[in-house]
Amino acid sequence: MRSSGLPPRRWVVRGVLACVVLLVVGSATAATVEYEPATLGSGTVDSAATNQTIVSVQGFHFQGVGNRKKPARLVSAGPDGGTDWVYNGSGRNTTWFYDVDPLPDGNLLVTSTVPGDTVVYELDRETREVVWSERFDAEDTHDVDLINGDELLVANMRNYDAEAGVNDDRIFVYNRTRGEIVWEWTVRNHYPRTAGGDYTNDWTHVNDVDKVDDGQYLVSLRNFDQVVVVNRSTKAIDMRLGSDGDHDTLYEQHNPDYLESANGTPTLLVADSENDRVVEYARRDGEWELTWELSGAFEWPRDADRLPNGNTLVTDTLNHRVVEVTPRGRVVWETYAPWAPYDAERLGTGPGSNGPTIADMNESGAYNISGGSVTDESSVGAWLQRQGLTDLGERYGHVVPFVRPVWMPSWAFAGYVAAALLLLGWGLGELLVQRRRVRRLLGRLRERVVGLARQ
Repeated sequence: MRSSGLPPRRWVVRGVLACVVLLVVGSATAATVEYEPATLGSGTVDSAATNQTIVSVQGFHFQGVGNRKKPARLVSAGPDGGTDWVYNGSGRNTTWFYDVDPLPDGNLLVTSTVPGDTVVYELDRETREVVWSERFDAEDTHDVDLINGDELLVANMRNYDAEAGVNDDRIFVYNRTRGEIVWEWTVRNHYPRTAGGDYTNDWTHVNDVDKVDDGQYLVSLRNFDQVVVVNRSTKAIDMRLGSDGDHDTLYEQHNPDYLESANGTPTLLVADSENDRVVEYARRDGEWELTWELSGAFEWPRDADRLPNGNTLVTDTLNHRVVEVTPRGRVVWETYAPWAPYDAERLGTGPGSNGPTIADMNESGAYNISGGSVTDESSVGAWLQRQGLTDLGERYGHVVPFVRPVWMPSWAFAGYVAAALLLLGWGLGELLVQRRRVRRLLGRLRERVVGLARQ
């Protein structure tokens, strides 16, 4: 039979695959060359802040080894959003920075972890010197508050006792004067082991605890998708928002704040992290009512504080920024603090939220964030969610940034991953097509090895 003069089909397929890989890699490389990663400094600032804003930057470590391009640090941003000073925790054996609270004397209460332990200390804001510190045998703690003058209220997670076969995740009160724990509330006494996450590892991920009244502690059980108020005297749960697996209400939230409206209505402002939004709930007639929802260009927000002027200070973690937004979501102030800010506090307003509720401002409703330097078109995770792949988009957006190099944009990383998967599939296809030849080659190699072994 006469040849058609055309190359065999498999060579056409190989050529197309090669062109696709080169196109994807070339586009990703071009995007990477043009990319300018976020650095410390101001973003959009329509109106100056009333004071400095202190930001705790979590940073990133793997197996205790830090990444110099993703350091843990404290950052002070000025009223114009510019950086006033930086306190580098990575240079001080700090693995992570988490909660930071302004103290009445102007200093800062800092929660950090070092390999295997939690270290909480008072930091002089002017000199950046440690005034006092306490060290706990606690692998992972995201929040410690100073209460009642000399007591530390601690949220203690990842506390599984393998020998006893029990999880001791808890909140406890440590009296600094007496040097001992004087009260504790253990989660397993109130929840079945089937709730939440992996019972033998990160079961509760209890990431926040606040004193909201005498003997009343607000607790964020992240892996249970709920916020509870615990009674110190009775150890009973007096109030609860959300339930395990109810992702419409809360989904692995961080840093809830308790507010009360002018008529005394209990209100919770929550960074609803896995839902990429900030929400406010008011408790009316024994039921929680969603009164405010702010979403859009957020990527894993982990803190939201209501300011006295009615605006909300939001820590937008994986966009590496902190924004002040109006009740209707317009960004009026923005600062960047890579890598992965965790908490932000506006000095002069007290710790946490100290402003009016949304209901008191008559601003109830659902709004999209507007203004600022980030849009919801910016990331692969957001794009996947818009295509209806909600779970995949959320997981991609909240996991990939921790492994993606800081100098590589989101879409370029996705391009390189797609090219690598295409090459892997191509290689497997070639092995399948050439399986007989591969078997023959392996047989010859085996014969040669056997022959050499007999010599």
